[in-house]
Amino acid sequence: MVRLARLLALLVPPAEVLVVVLLLTGVELPMPVIVAAESAVATVIVVEVTTAYRLFREERRAGAGRRAAAAAVWRRLVPEPARRALAFEMKGTASVALWLLRRRDGVPPGATALPYAGEQWPMLLILIGAMAVEGVVVEVLLAAFDVATAIRVVVIVLHVYTIWLLLAAGASCAVRPHVVTGDTLRIRYGVFLDVSVPRALITSVRLARRHDEPRVVAVADGGLAVAVSSRTNVELELAEPITVARPLGARAEVTSIRFFTADPALAVTALSAGKAPSDTYE
Repeated sequence: MVRLARLLALLVPPAEVLVVVLLLTGVELPMPVIVAAESAVATVIVVEVTTAYRLFREERRAGAGRRAAAAAVWRRLVPEPARRALAFEMKGTASVALWLLRRRDGVPPGATALPYAGEQWPMLLILIGAMAVEGVVVEVLLAAFDVATAIRVVVIVLHVYTIWLLLAAGASCAVRPHVVTGDTLRIRYGVFLDVSVPRALITSVRLARRHDEPRVVAVADGGLAVAVSSRTNVELELAEPITVARPLGARAEVTSIRFFTADPALAVTALSAGKAPSDTYE
């Protein structure tokens, strides 16, 4: 039942959106198509509500409170990538507010913050500017070809939404730097990645500049790389593997970590502080 509910929730809403857009643009759809679309939506609602109620009742019978039961139903019905995507958007919106207020998230008093966002702002601003110009050009062209207003509104909304996502991504990186505390190194990339590394497991830390990282977040050969503009400049070795969660939820074990910070020397100094002379720091 859970698998069926997930499948219907994935397939039917996009089809319904397509039908609505076609109707708004003046396309005359056969009545059987409209009836089938609305019947499918009604079926999805019934299946989702029924499944959610059954899962909620199971959790309550197992002794969970109402809030815990509702949270468990949410986790079981909604796939983890979808839950994470929704969380990214909510946290990204909050990040914009923090950025405007010049505040940071998760940097306690006495901790050392290691920012990294400044290196990527120029590219983000170029992308935002390009999207804004593209939106204006597309609107002018669509108006010139007398395209239906509904389609033009959809295109404008998509452009504005994309610009907002870019701004939220940049703001989330600005307010969520890497953080070194007395016992933990927290490596982050905006709202998309948050890895806590116990400092007791770090056996070495050194400057190691690389300019060929293939992705922003990559795991290969037991190593995690968190890059900015294809660059990393600090590398750690760990005494034992730790488990990291990638942006969409996949887990992996790593024994080394590379990351980028605007001040790699400060990172090495902060991580070296309080270590015994026998520790291998470079």
